[in-house]
Amino acid sequence: MIRLLYAPTSPYVRKVMASAHLLGVAGRIELLDSAAHPIDRDARIAVHNPLAKVPTLILDDGRVLYDSRVICEYLDDLAPGHGLFPKVAPARWQALARQALGDGLLDAALLARYELSARPVERQWDAWRSAQLVKVNACVDAIERQADSLATCDLTIGEVTLACALGYLDFRFAEFDWRATHPKSARWNAGVQSLPALRDTIPHA
Repeated sequence: MIRLLYAPTSPYVRKVMASAHLLGVAGRIELLDSAAHPIDRDARIAVHNPLAKVPTLILDDGRVLYDSRVICEYLDDLAPGHGLFPKVAPARWQALARQALGDGLLDAALLARYELSARPVERQWDAWRSAQLVKVNACVDAIERQADSLATCDLTIGEVTLACALGYLDFRFAEFDWRATHPKSARWNAGVQSLPALRDTIPHA
C-alpha cells in the first residue's frame, strides 16, 4: 500500500483520486486524515512535506511525492497501459497544457476563497479577490474554446484536471453560473462528471 495524506474537499486530492480510479490503482492507496490549511500547519503533513499541503503521497520505501502533478504522473507509471500522460507529441503537450490550465484555474479560485475564509475581515482585499476571479473567468473562457476537442472517455490528465477545476467551481462558487455563458463546456462537463472515476470523487461539505 502507498499512503496519501488527503482532505476530502481538496480539488487537487480529487484530481489524484480520480486519476487513481481511472488507472485502476485506487485500491492500492491508503488515505490518511489531515487538515491542510493556508495558515495553520498540520504537523502530520509537514513532517513529510515542507509545504504542509495535500495531496502528499508516501511510498512504500518512505520516499515522498508532491504535488498533484507529480503524484498523478507516478500513478500513471504504475499503470502504463492507460496513457493518462501521453508519451509523444503533440498529444503529450496538449494534455500537459490542459493540466496547467486546470491547475491555474484552481490556484486562482483557491486564492479567492482564502481571501474570505482565511483572512480577517479587516484585512481582506476586494481588488485582490476580484483579480483572482478574472483569472478564473479567463480560464473558463479558454476551456470553452477547447470544449469540442475534449474527451469524455480515455481521458488524459488534461481532461481530469479540467473536470476537477469545473467541479470545484460548483462546490465552492455556487454563485458563479459559468454554464450560462459556456454551453459547450457545460455539455462536456456533464458527460465527464458522470464517469465513475469523477462521480465517486465528488467532494461533499
